[in-house]
Amino acid sequence: MKKLKIAIIGAGSTYTPELFEGFVLRKESLHVEAFYLMDIDREKLNIVGGLAERILRKNSMNSRIVLTEELDEAIRGADYVLTQVRVGGMDARIRDEKIPMKYDLLGQETTGAGGFMKGMRTIPVIMNVARSMEKLAPSAWLINFANPAGMITEAVLNLTNIKMIGLCNVPISMLKDVREMLPAGTGKFDYDYVGLNHLSWITAIYADGKDILPDLLENRIEVTTMKNIYEMKFENSLLKATKGIPSTYLNYYYFREEQIKHYKEETKTRGEICKEIEAKTLDMYRNPDLCEKPALLEERGGAYYSTAAVSLMDAIENDRNEFHVVNVKNGGALEFMDKDDVVEVKCLVNRNGATPVKMEKFNNNYIMGLMKAVKCYEKLAVKAGLTGDYQDALAALMVHPLVGDYHKAKAALDEMLEANRDYLPQFYNRRD
Repeated sequence: MKKLKIAIIGAGSTYTPELFEGFVLRKESLHVEAFYLMDIDREKLNIVGGLAERILRKNSMNSRIVLTEELDEAIRGADYVLTQVRVGGMDARIRDEKIPMKYDLLGQETTGAGGFMKGMRTIPVIMNVARSMEKLAPSAWLINFANPAGMITEAVLNLTNIKMIGLCNVPISMLKDVREMLPAGTGKFDYDYVGLNHLSWITAIYADGKDILPDLLENRIEVTTMKNIYEMKFENSLLKATKGIPSTYLNYYYFREEQIKHYKEETKTRGEICKEIEAKTLDMYRNPDLCEKPALLEERGGAYYSTAAVSLMDAIENDRNEFHVVNVKNGGALEFMDKDDVVEVKCLVNRNGATPVKMEKFNNNYIMGLMKAVKCYEKLAVKAGLTGDYQDALAALMVHPLVGDYHKAKAALDEMLEANRDYLPQFYNRRD
C-alpha cells in the first residue's frame, strides 16, 4: 500500500479533528506516512495539531504530524492537498453577514452578497495553493471544502492544470434523509442529483428500479434543515412545483423575505455564534487529556465533512468505483450547462478521479433556469475575484437572484470592498 503525504491547508480550523477521526476510521485502507498541517495562525495550529496528534496515538496510528506556516513546505511532494481556509477569520464572516443586512440583502457566507465577498477573499488564496501544487506536487489531488466551494472549483479547474474536486457535506445529509424515506424492504437504492454547490436538488429516488419521488411528493415530506440555517418548512405545493427535494440552502431563495426578517431580529449573527463556539472548542482542545472530537463541534453545522473528504480519498486511492456527489466540470453530464461549467452532480469515483454521470433527458425548466442564472453569477464573480474588476463584481451581484437591485448591490459592494481592503489586493493594487 502506498505511503501517503497529506497536506491540510487551514489546519488551525476547529474542523480538523473531525478529519482525523475520518482517517482513523480508514487507517487500514489509507496508509498516511505524514500529515503536514499548515496555517498562518501559529497559536491555533499548535492547539489543533496537539489534539490531532493525540487522536492518532490513541488509535495506534504512527503517522508523522508536521506543523508549518509555510505553504510550499506543506505542499511539496504531497499526494493529497485539503483546503479549508477562512481568509479574514470569523471577524470577516461577521462583516459579510452584517453589511448586506443594512441594505435588506441576505448576509450568508456561501451565497448572495455575503458569499460573494467571501469568494473575493478566498479565490486568490486557493489559486495560490494551486500554483504551488503545479510546481511542487503536480500529480497531487486538491480536495477543497473552503466556501464558496462551487466558485473556487470553477476557478481552479478552468484556469490551472491541477486535479481538483470540490467537496460539500450537504449531499451526504440530503441522501441520508432520502434513504429514510424508502419503503421498508427496499433492496436497491439509487437517485438523481442535480445542481450547483448549495443550489441543488434530488430529482428522482429509485427504490428497486422505480422512481418513487412523484408518489412521495403527494404526501408530506420532512426535509432536514442544517444547524446553520434558519428553518422554514418546505410545503408540498412548493416541492411539487419544483419537482425535487431541495438542498437546505434553497431556504434563502424560497423564503427570502422571511429569512431577512429573522436575521434582522436576531441579537447575534451566525458568525458571532460560531466565533463563540470556536473559542470554547479551542479551550477544550487545549486539554491534554482530550483525545477525540468534542460534541460541541457538531453545533457548527459541518457534520459529515470527514465522511465526505476521507471516503473520497479512499475511493480515489483504492480505485473503489463508488458514487459520490461532488463538484466537478460538467463535461456532457448536464446537456443544458456548458461543458466547462463546474456543477455538483453524482460522479463515479476511482483512480481516475470523479467522472460525472450523464443525466438523460433532464427537462425541469425551473431548475435549469435557476442553475443557469447562478452559474452566470459565479462566472462573473470568479473573474472579479481574480482580476479585481469592479464592473464584473457589480454585474455579478446584479445578476444574482438574491441581490438583483442595482442600488442595493452597489451600496453593499462599496461598503464590503472597503471593509475588506486588507484582503483584496486584486481590487486595490490595480494599475488600470
